[in-house]
Amino acid sequence: MPAILGEKQIEQFIRDGFVRIDQAFSSQLAEEARTILWQDMDCDPHDPATWTRPVIRLGMYTQTPFVEAANTSVLHQAFTQLVGPERWLPPKAMGTFPVRFPSSEEPGDEGWHVDASFPGADPMNYVEWRINVRSKGRALLMLFLFSDVSDVDAPTRIRVGSHRDVARLLQSAGEQGFSFMELAERLGSLPSREEILATGKAGTVYLCHPFLVHAAQGHRGNEPRFLAQPPLLLSDELRPEDVAARRWPVEEAIWLALRE
Repeated sequence: MPAILGEKQIEQFIRDGFVRIDQAFSSQLAEEARTILWQDMDCDPHDPATWTRPVIRLGMYTQTPFVEAANTSVLHQAFTQLVGPERWLPPKAMGTFPVRFPSSEEPGDEGWHVDASFPGADPMNYVEWRINVRSKGRALLMLFLFSDVSDVDAPTRIRVGSHRDVARLLQSAGEQGFSFMELAERLGSLPSREEILATGKAGTVYLCHPFLVHAAQGHRGNEPRFLAQPPLLLSDELRPEDVAARRWPVEEAIWLALRE
């Protein structure tokens, strides 16, 4: 079977920190998933008057449409190309879902950040979760579009190439790394980067380096935006500085950043 990601896409992932895959899962699965999500919200999909909040946060889902969307053959091949064979765990759930609605009210969560990957002292307190230079626990950040997302539909903002800056920040923090908030407070000191928007049709997936800096924004369109941002979990450790081991793209990006 031919590789899903070509050489230029692999180079883009290492350089820019993400790669976009169109039609990574079907629009039918996306529709089935949205139907389930609507059932868990106190609003009517056909009545915008009931869309009274800028964002509703939903958790992890294990129903068939979600699991199938996360485990298509296209995605499995891409996971292997970026992380390495048998080094990642097939997703058994999909989430979390920050469902964003058209609103003039700001959502209050637009800050630039990097998703943390392993627990701190209190595993129930997400802002105390941590991230280190080996990205302990997390192979990729993933953005799954479960609805069509245009420029005005609250697309995730991405700082192109910012994963390289974050790798250098994390190097000084050792094995314990930084907490989610500690790292977020340091992002203002990073170099200016080009920003792009994670747009696309339902079924589009952005596979991102775990260190990629990204942010939410308000919704200025007409239809709710459904997006999931699950991690791809590791079954093995990343070893970006192990000269004796093969470095896969997610590790190569870190290795190169630490030598810039």
